[in-house]
Amino acid sequence: MKKILLLEGPHAVADKVFADANIQVDRVEGSLAEDDLIKALQGYEMVGIRSKTKLTKRVFEECPELICAGTYTIGTNQIDVQAAAQHGVAAFNAPYSNTRSVAELAISEIIALARQLPVRNSHLQQADWQKSAKGSHEVRGKTLGIIGYSSTGTQLSILAEAMGMRVQFYDLAKKLPIGNAKQCNSMEEALEGADFVSLHVDGRPSNEKMFGAKEIAMMKPGSKLLNLSRGFVVDVEALADALDSGHLGGCAVDVFPEEPLKNGDPFESPLIGKENTILTPHIGGSTLEAQEDIGWFVSGKICNYMANGETVMSINMPNLSLEPTDSTRYRMSVIHKNIPGVMGHINQLMAEANINVEGQILGTNGQVGYVIADISSELPESAVDEIRAMEPTIRCRVMPLQEIERDEETTVN
Repeated sequence: MKKILLLEGPHAVADKVFADANIQVDRVEGSLAEDDLIKALQGYEMVGIRSKTKLTKRVFEECPELICAGTYTIGTNQIDVQAAAQHGVAAFNAPYSNTRSVAELAISEIIALARQLPVRNSHLQQADWQKSAKGSHEVRGKTLGIIGYSSTGTQLSILAEAMGMRVQFYDLAKKLPIGNAKQCNSMEEALEGADFVSLHVDGRPSNEKMFGAKEIAMMKPGSKLLNLSRGFVVDVEALADALDSGHLGGCAVDVFPEEPLKNGDPFESPLIGKENTILTPHIGGSTLEAQEDIGWFVSGKICNYMANGETVMSINMPNLSLEPTDSTRYRMSVIHKNIPGVMGHINQLMAEANINVEGQILGTNGQVGYVIADISSELPESAVDEIRAMEPTIRCRVMPLQEIERDEETTVN
């Protein structure tokens, strides 16, 4: 029976998806450090993580049985996707499932900061009644600057406009504005005049500390900053200084450069104790609705890949899908180095073994290529061994697509 190790508590619906696919689920509460993770993954073909566990090059090197990895998040920076591909591990994520949850949290925080709810709450929690309209504003008619017009950024744009806000955004790519949103030609232009700035960029290394003292200084005095994207994109020391100086009128931060590995661990940040500040423990996508959607989506992608080699929406493999015919008996998938002649060599070996190929598809992606071949004849194990022994081959799998009688020369491994 195939097995998957799930860490950090993906939604329980994942267990049902895997059970229906006859895959055994084992769970580890919280995340594991690299050495402990490598030890825990021995004997597993699949792994599922969230945002804290790191699937590094060393993990893939020392866990050769791994075939598939899933991250139950939008982000993928916790997986070395290139190393995964080079070791024949297909990786999947959930790029859209929690965008609404993140956008709704951003909207709620914009309103809370505009009304100074953190300040009002802090006073009243200490039995200090301070009723005042000072510093409190409606969000209607205010300007929201969005940095990164991603799936989350566009959702936020729609919600903000529905509340009467003006939206201006900056993205490295040319994007089609939704509604009346305005695309800016530079980050400085997007920051100019914005009452609120919300960051929604990806986890590429070049985004580290992309928003520091220089960018904060470009913001309108008294404006508020939100970061619900990646912890390392904001210089939190510079943000703390801007709050102390009064240049910024507040902030909401859901992600941090250093985050505890599990609940109950100590948390430190220079933002703790700042006025009109909302700090949340990386819960942007943590709604029951989003986590259930993510659980269905990622688990389904893993099951499809294990059963039929489909890589649609994989983050590190060519995205391939092939519809089998009624006579297809086996499906062979080959992950290989992306060099010329691999497909020709595979076809030559299959022709020499008298293998009938019903359908075939090839895709390449950077350093790797991926072949799916559907076979309607017998599939001698010797031919599969030859394909596995090819120098460019990284991983070769054979999946039976029909229950048939097999002799000892037939492989289903």
